[in-house]
Amino acid sequence: MTQTVLEVKGLTKWFPISGGILARTTNYVKAVDGVDLEIKEGETYGLVGESGSGKTTVGKCILRLIEPTTGEIIYRGQNITKLKGDTFRRIRRKIGIIFQDPYASLDPRQTIEAALTEPMKYHKLVESDDKAHERARELIKRVGLNEDHLYRFPHEFSGGQRQRIAVARALAMDPDFVILDEPTSFLDVSVQAQILNLLSDLQEELNLTYLFISHNLSVIEHMSDRVGVMYLGKIMETAEKQIIYQRPEHPYTHALISALPIPNPALRRQRVVLSGDIPSPVNVPSGCRFRTRCSYATDYCKEKEPPLSARQPGHLVSCHYELKMSTPIPITKTSRKI
Repeated sequence: MTQTVLEVKGLTKWFPISGGILARTTNYVKAVDGVDLEIKEGETYGLVGESGSGKTTVGKCILRLIEPTTGEIIYRGQNITKLKGDTFRRIRRKIGIIFQDPYASLDPRQTIEAALTEPMKYHKLVESDDKAHERARELIKRVGLNEDHLYRFPHEFSGGQRQRIAVARALAMDPDFVILDEPTSFLDVSVQAQILNLLSDLQEELNLTYLFISHNLSVIEHMSDRVGVMYLGKIMETAEKQIIYQRPEHPYTHALISALPIPNPALRRQRVVLSGDIPSPVNVPSGCRFRTRCSYATDYCKEKEPPLSARQPGHLVSCHYELKMSTPIPITKTSRKI
């Protein structure tokens, strides 16, 4: 059986809202409100949802760039939620991250060589400066750049080149699990394809496991093995990629997939249009949090929140009802005059 690399149980992250003369906490922004997920070794788990659904916050909590409010983060069988000091640093270096913005993720005052060698020296992965330089040279070539690029500063590179440098930096500590936080959203489409191919090649060569966070359904479909669909801080549905894209069973997933474009101008999907906007994470609706935008909602949906339960092995859905949406969304032809 494939080993579980990462398991998240009941993860929450509430940000306090202060107000009044005494700056007391008056409410909370419930950015992540009870997330459970499991990622197997060597796979790519895609986390998708609208902006504000809590995807990036989940990634930062796993890395503990921000501390979770409650929940457990289990990496290779060890609970790392409360670890500190050298014990945590030894584990933390095995988890890399590539941030969304290639312009903000690099220090403008550092050369590329310094950006790559600093984490190696901090974690004592190299014995000398010469070894660090040799390792940096290997990394920069592996991501498709030249040794001369090591001596330049970030402002001298294009967005695609910067993201390649960010990939090299994520690999500097020799991780086996990498969080990809919308790594192509800032890039042109042609450059996106190059970065995605690079990530796929590196995963195969180095046996990496990915958590791929994105709002781009097409990218998630291309890269992922399994997919989790987030809405307002919770996972609504999770399953193998083929099930999510061909036989979705949650109304929210169904609506998202209906908006996915088809690379043929003569074809068009039958759209499922959601009413209203995503509610505020400060005032989450009672019961099912998706009910305010769901055309299938009943009075029972207001009273009780549906658990994320199995419809079949590996396919979990957070909905009170089995809505029989297990067939591909119809595709209709359109007439175009040129």
